[in-house]
Amino acid sequence: MIKKEPDLLIQATPMLRQEMTTPRAMLDVWIALIPVILAAVWFFGVGALLLLLTTIAGGLMTEWVFTPADKRRGVMRDNSSLLTGLLLGLTLPPGLPLWMAFLGGAAAIGLGKLIWGGLGSNLFNPALVGRAFLLGTFPIAMTTWSPAMGPGHFFEVQGSLFALPFQTPVYDAVSAATPLGLMKFEQQSTALSKLLIGNTSGSLGETSGLLLLLGGLFLLWRRDLDWRIPTAIFASAALFSGLLYLVNPVQFPGPLFTLFSGSLLFGAIYMATDPVTSPLSPRGAWIFGIGIGFLIVLIRGFGGLPEGVMYAILLMNGATPLIDRYTQPRVFGRQARSG
Repeated sequence: MIKKEPDLLIQATPMLRQEMTTPRAMLDVWIALIPVILAAVWFFGVGALLLLLTTIAGGLMTEWVFTPADKRRGVMRDNSSLLTGLLLGLTLPPGLPLWMAFLGGAAAIGLGKLIWGGLGSNLFNPALVGRAFLLGTFPIAMTTWSPAMGPGHFFEVQGSLFALPFQTPVYDAVSAATPLGLMKFEQQSTALSKLLIGNTSGSLGETSGLLLLLGGLFLLWRRDLDWRIPTAIFASAALFSGLLYLVNPVQFPGPLFTLFSGSLLFGAIYMATDPVTSPLSPRGAWIFGIGIGFLIVLIRGFGGLPEGVMYAILLMNGATPLIDRYTQPRVFGRQARSG
């Protein structure tokens, strides 16, 4: 008897192996940040490396303690806690006491990630949550900037790093104003060449605009970020700051200074592009980026603080669900709503 072939044969489909995974994407960001890390250590000495290791340790320890034992291995292998700690460390001032940096790493993972349900469930960027926690808790330490010392002081470690918990840190060097602080409070501009190279005061990872752009190009080549978000931030910030500059060039800086000063490049490339906390649709990405760029210039120009990147990104993170709701493309085969 000849067996009749079935009319419909269902088999397991051959699945293509996805090259890009979460650990791989996290590793790409690490690779992109290597020049930025080296520049931080070059300008601020070995103490910068101690700060980065401390924020990473705070995040990893918090993840380990509050993750069930049967899930720890998988959670720790996705590299997200490592990257969160690194990103947080690069947003901190060089002389911040290590115990504060450790608390910041713990807050970034605990309040920015785990409390929401873990990776992929958080509403706000975890690294920025950690920085907001530190700025609200230790405002003086978070706004005391050490000058860039250069390679001649590589092995000098600032005494403030080892300040005891809940004791007032003593800074070895005279604090120096950042380019944004000089512009806002003294109407003194900084040469574009210094902003590109990074020989200025500021957070560990925000000083060298050239290296930040190079890392962004690597991530773009690797397709690890949505190019629309940083492009929208740059265009929006440049346009709004250009208009203010035309109105009052003494009080408000021009577009180039706006783009290359402070943490705008760092935030636009490495923070705002977080796929978990940014919109999913292309149109939503444009709205998200434009909103961040506008808020950055608004806070810098009219707020009490010289910098506004952290607040701008966190505010737009909060608006992401609403943006996603109204910018989702029409489902295939279904007509758009009228009226």
